[in-house]
Amino acid sequence: MKLKWGFGYVLSFHQDKVMTELILILLILLGILALQFKDLLNAVIYLAVFSLLSSLLFYYLHAPDVAIAEAAVGAGVATILFVAIIGKTKRREE
Repeated sequence: MKLKWGFGYVLSFHQDKVMTELILILLILLGILALQFKDLLNAVIYLAVFSLLSSLLFYYLHAPDVAIAEAAVGAGVATILFVAIIGKTKRREE
């Protein structure tokens, strides 16, 4: 079964399923890595990448409006807000 979507790309059902599973595995790994960091700035960067991969997953699942909203709010506004807040805090060295 061939699926035609976005920019004229044609993927078979198997390729689409493999890509979705790959993105889901990467999302799990990025989420775990973001939780493991003690440095908040590194965690925020990993969360931004997590959000970009989430928007890519939404695009693959044929929800481009949700993908655009996730990229704008999750990777854009939230990351800028987190970095600004972290910049106003004092760092503790252990």
